[in-house]
Parts: sequence; C-alpha cells; structure tokens
Amino acid sequence: MSSERREFQRLHLAKPILALLNGKQNALILDIGVGGGLIEHHGLARPGDRFDLAFRWKGEDVQFTCDVMRSRVVRERAMSATSHTGVHFVEAAGDSAAHLNDLMATFVGKVLAAQRANASGDGGGEHALTLEQIGGARRARSHGWITYRLQNGIWKVSSSNSSHQPPDGFTVGAHEVEEELQALCQTYEVADEEGRRLIRLVAELSARAVNTVSS
Repeated sequence: MSSERREFQRLHLAKPILALLNGKQNALILDIGVGGGLIEHHGLARPGDRFDLAFRWKGEDVQFTCDVMRSRVVRERAMSATSHTGVHFVEAAGDSAAHLNDLMATFVGKVLAAQRANASGDGGGEHALTLEQIGGARRARSHGWITYRLQNGIWKVSSSNSSHQPPDGFTVGAHEVEEELQALCQTYEVADEEGRRLIRLVAELSARAVNTVSS
C-alpha cells in the first residue's frame, strides 16, 4: 500500500465489520476506505502505534498493517475504556488490497443502484454490476487519469496528471471502459450529495490502481 497520508473518502458501514487486532482482540470497523479506516476497540491507542487489523470478506482473509493516526475514548468505565481510532493502512497482506476494493465497490454499488432506481425506476440491477467493475482486475496498458466534472449540467472531461477527486465530479484511471464511465456519470447526475461522495470513493479505487499498472 502507498505510504501517502492524505485523507481519502471513507465508506460508513451501516453494519460494522467484526475484526481482530493483532490476531487476538475483537474490534469493529465503523468506516473504511482505500487508505484506512475508523475502528472501535477496547483500551487506549496513541498516534504512532502500529498493529495488524484482520477481517473476513466473502470467505477470504483480509489483513493490513496499520498506523494509528488519531484516537479518542468514547466510553469509559472503572476498569476499561472503549476507543474510536483512525488508522492508516501501511501494508496489505497477500491479496488484501484487492479484497478491500471488492468490498467497497460492492457496498457502494448497491447504495448507488438503489438511488438510481428510485430516481429513474429502472431497477438499477445492471448498473450495480457496472460499479463493481470500477477498479477491478480488467486493465488496459494505459497510464494517467481522466477527470469528469459536471458544470452547469454539462460534463467536462479532461486528462489529468493527478488522482485528485474534484468536488463537482470524479477522477478515474485512464484504463476504464467508456461505457461504464457514462453509466457512472448518469448515476452521479441523479445521486444526492452522499451518493456523489460514494461515487468519488469508488473512483479512488480506480485512480489508485494506476500506480500498480505496469508499462
């Protein structure tokens, strides 16, 4: 995983994911993104602490070495404390990064498909599958990024040398398929503000993958 420390979009989990810290302490993942997450756990944590975070997704083990970025006590009793701790993913074990991408694309795809179905009445099923492909295994031998910005109802598309996500659109890797991106644009147009934030989260999966594409 990149050592980049900037904040990425994070997915708030309506149902937290059960996880383990250092293979022995139970924890709950409350938010998760490509660069880190927010976890709830017993005890205290300090910025700079490092531990392993592990969980299961679709029957696969997912594990990251994490650095603590911030932590605060949210509940305190006589002999124990419960903390919310923001972590940065330092290193992924095995295929954990790919499993994380699949997790987020799946969750976000379902949310956005439901929003699109409510707006257009088309059911949204096919589009949910499209979203799950963004940032997936299919890669063309191309480099760089493409930024889509919705300005005054018109999409402005331009090449970019940065994976930065704009506030009025999204940035993806140049390898993505045009048909899927057009569908993503359509979903963006009917999504609310939270839905648009989630689209940027999915776009980050694609944008970060550019760094791993070989020439």
